[in-house]
Amino acid sequence: MLEQYLPFVGLIVFGNIENLVLSSQGVVAGVNPLKLGIASFICVALWLLIGTLGTQLLIDYVDFIDFIGGLAIFILGAQAMITSIRGE
Repeated sequence: MLEQYLPFVGLIVFGNIENLVLSSQGVVAGVNPLKLGIASFICVALWLLIGTLGTQLLIDYVDFIDFIGGLAIFILGAQAMITSIRGE
């Protein structure tokens, strides 16, 4: 059963790191930590549901999904770092 998810391990690891970066950005910006935590849990649960169902339906497109997901993680990470360097 877990074998079908192995191609997505990179997205899982780096996606979780990106979630931590974005959450820390919210805390630095002064967002209410309780609301941020609740929103984060909701998003993670939704992505788990989408990822589980999507993996079963779209396993043939794993390379494309990995590329798009990796690119999105890279862009969001770069955006977070640029914003933090500028001090916005």
